[in-house]
Amino acid sequence: MNEQLIPNAVATINEQTIYEIMIVGWFVLAAVIFVALLFVVAPYGRHVRKKSGPILSNRLGWIAMEAVAPIVFAVCFVQGGNFSMSNAAFFAMWEVHYVHRSFIYPFTLRGGNARRMPMSVVGMGILFNGVTGYLNGRYIFTFSGGYAGSWLYDPRFIVGAMIFILGYIINRRADLILRNLRRSGDTDYKISNQWLYQWISCPNYLGEIIQWFGWAIATWSLAGLAFAVWTTANLVPRARANHAWYKNTFDDYPAERKALLPLVW
Repeated sequence: MNEQLIPNAVATINEQTIYEIMIVGWFVLAAVIFVALLFVVAPYGRHVRKKSGPILSNRLGWIAMEAVAPIVFAVCFVQGGNFSMSNAAFFAMWEVHYVHRSFIYPFTLRGGNARRMPMSVVGMGILFNGVTGYLNGRYIFTFSGGYAGSWLYDPRFIVGAMIFILGYIINRRADLILRNLRRSGDTDYKISNQWLYQWISCPNYLGEIIQWFGWAIATWSLAGLAFAVWTTANLVPRARANHAWYKNTFDDYPAERKALLPLVW
């Protein structure tokens, strides 16, 4: 065997090659997770079971699993070294969502200390957010070569950013409505008939799906699309499970209400 071939082969396996393999694997894994969640309900929120394994407080769990995303993305931003107004816009969009989700939202939860979250869910959340933050941040700030400032005027960015903002508003407002259903310290689930809750059980999930498809369009990247696909693969089965739970738990739950898409499903 020619020994010179070994170092040459190793040299071709650089970070970008590994990154490309990860992207393909991430799409495949999203499909697998989607199918699995149609048959097995993730032990999260109202679906937590006694045999879900070690648990910790809901608030601490949210912080631990969500904080990874803004931190990893920020590290990619600093390491990228390709500053432009477009890159700054992407950084702001990502961090606005995840700083709120990591360090503000957990402290707005009613009964945040009383509720518990399985550590298995937290561990999977850390893995997901770490990989997603890396795939998106590394592409945007390094492998793309950096987005030129003129990208802010590209129709793909404009349309994508508008969809992102729409989804963000839907998600935030839906979460706020759910929060206001409970008083401080209250942990019981209640039904809302306000706003989009008149037509679907999970407008917060719908908003998040819309948001990240907007991100995929704005970045025009496989990494952004992978995130949107993953979000859908995770939240569609969860919406289905939550909708079934509501119908089984509340006798007066509106029969015409759909799970995720008004008048459709």
